[in-house]
Amino acid sequence: MKHLVIVDGHHLLYRAYWAIPRTMKTSTGEQVNTTFGMASMLLQILKVEEPDAILFCFDADEKTFRHLEYAEYKAGRSETPDDFYTQIPRALELVDTFGIRSVSGNLLEADDYACTYARRAEEAGDRVTIVTGDRDLFQMASDRIRIAIPHKGYSAPEYMGSDEIFKKYGVTPAQIPAYKGLVGDSSDNLPGVKGIGPKAAEALLKQYGTLEEIYANLEAIKSSWRMKLDTGREQAFFCQRMAVLKSDVPLPVPVEDLAILGIEAARIRSLFSALEFSLVMKRFETLLSTPYGQKHFKNDRSLQENVAEERSVKNQKVQEESAQLSLL
Repeated sequence: MKHLVIVDGHHLLYRAYWAIPRTMKTSTGEQVNTTFGMASMLLQILKVEEPDAILFCFDADEKTFRHLEYAEYKAGRSETPDDFYTQIPRALELVDTFGIRSVSGNLLEADDYACTYARRAEEAGDRVTIVTGDRDLFQMASDRIRIAIPHKGYSAPEYMGSDEIFKKYGVTPAQIPAYKGLVGDSSDNLPGVKGIGPKAAEALLKQYGTLEEIYANLEAIKSSWRMKLDTGREQAFFCQRMAVLKSDVPLPVPVEDLAILGIEAARIRSLFSALEFSLVMKRFETLLSTPYGQKHFKNDRSLQENVAEERSVKNQKVQEESAQLSLL
């Protein structure tokens, strides 16, 4: 059974941008905190997950079909600083240099692509890990699909399968859209049913199973909830519809093209060198020395070059420590 890792690209971009100081620049003045953070997390994902195939899904700048239906979709989110956007081309170059395919656009969200690719892999009998912090993708969890929420870079990912989602929210993955239809989702600017919170939604879905059955049995529901549900009927079904991910998106990249095999290590070294990522370079060399790295990367570097690189990293570390001591 193969292992496909699907990465929510924008989630990783935002995590990297805010996790690494924005003052991080190369000697030429290029701001690289986002790219550095992305590189660090990508190497950690490869180390921890050891995928046979990997895909990055990105949200495009254009409006999605959900925006066309609801102009206020995701409205109210805080503005992202301009220096985040200026770093996106480098981050995309990083993904491409690793030989990783990415998809976006066509009025779709990254989640819709992730959903479709995950379902295709599941149907083929493969194992899937979706790296994201977006709760919308919780509806994808199954025996073969798990959600990995990054923590501490990617040193301590939190895995959410069907059991973990039920334990945390009291609903099954398939009930997540109905749950959001009731309680809403502030991150997507979906209001849900006013006055119906998580506990009420959990109890209603536990008893009736679906939003449709809840409303089919509205007269049997206690009056304090019934009045709120009746008033918010239209919003409930609208928010549920907005939360359902598409699983039938035409695939811009065939699944078989997502395999990690024969990636040129020299291209990655060249990019890391240009960006002056000595620490990340060292981590990459460590990955290459593992059985996973030897299997999936084409490494034509000599032993002497590896030793020289290790010495360079050590020398730079000593210089950095000396500079810090001089400031004390």
